Amino acid sequence: MKKVSLVACCLVAALMFMAASKNTPENSLKSLEGVWELQNQFLYEDGELLDTLVNLNGYRQIKIFTKNKVMWSRYNRVDTNQWFGYGSYKITDGYLEEKLEYGSQAMMQIVDTVQVFRFELEIGKKTYSQYTLDRNGVRESAENYVRVE
Repeated sequence: MKKVSLVACCLVAALMFMAASKNTPENSLKSLEGVWELQNQFLYEDGELLDTLVNLNGYRQIKIFTKNKVMWSRYNRVDTNQWFGYGSYKITDGYLEEKLEYGSQAMMQIVDTVQVFRFELEIGKKTYSQYTLDRNGVRESAENYVRVE
């Protein structure tokens, strides 16, 4: 009887350990790991939603997040510039911070003046939005993504 109780206790402990080590839905909602595609953009005026910009004429923007790295690319057939970037990111207190290490020529000109891109972040189950804020913390624009993978 003692052996059966010991085995049962070990099984219960093992199950509890496995359940605790798995991502809970709450934790998985906080992760950006995966592939995301831009669905649309919001423009704000004085913090109020002014307009929604939809992707037209084959415009695509994809972001890929791993545990600590981010890579993105943009395709716009009417823009002759190439747009892509690669770097690291972190999520802290509801904000996404991206520090690009290299990118396309057009992007590197921006990186020369902006070292860290900081966005207010909202993560849903299959969507996320990153908001650009002005210096007073008021929303200016947003990029809205849907999880591809």
